[in-house]
Amino acid sequence: MARAMFEYTKAVLEKVSFNKELFKKELEKALNRLLPYEIKELYFWLRDFTVNKPDLHNCLALVKN
Repeated sequence: MARAMFEYTKAVLEKVSFNKELFKKELEKALNRLLPYEIKELYFWLRDFTVNKPDLHNCLALVKN
């Protein structure tokens, strides 16, 4: 079940990546729902996902903390 939430989170973040504010809002919700090891995994996924999206780079700081 937990893995399904992680995959759902990634799908939502991909869909809202066109809007920086919406992306940040969904990321904050995900950080409240996911397990600690999933948050670490999400950080690595975000790092790769935002390589070509410089406006989303500051969202990595949310996950690091």
